[in-house]
Amino acid sequence: MSVKDEIHARLTAAFAPDVLDIQDDSEKHRGHGGWREGGETHFTVMIRAPGLASLSRLERHRAVHRALGEMTARIHALALDIG
Repeated sequence: MSVKDEIHARLTAAFAPDVLDIQDDSEKHRGHGGWREGGETHFTVMIRAPGLASLSRLERHRAVHRALGEMTARIHALALDIG
């Protein structure tokens, strides 16, 4: 399973989001720190889920990171747009 697919599966299972868009931005960072051949190092995630709406910005970010668990060690950069 690709990293992108794993992110999708974990966030869907944790939050049943209304909107979930995951972009692999790795190619934009070619040659920069953390970049690896084959990509899957830099991601932008937009998620909209009722369970996140009542949380503060910090709590939403923490919840997403908890849902992703140990796989965050394989991701160099994760930009979150959470609503």
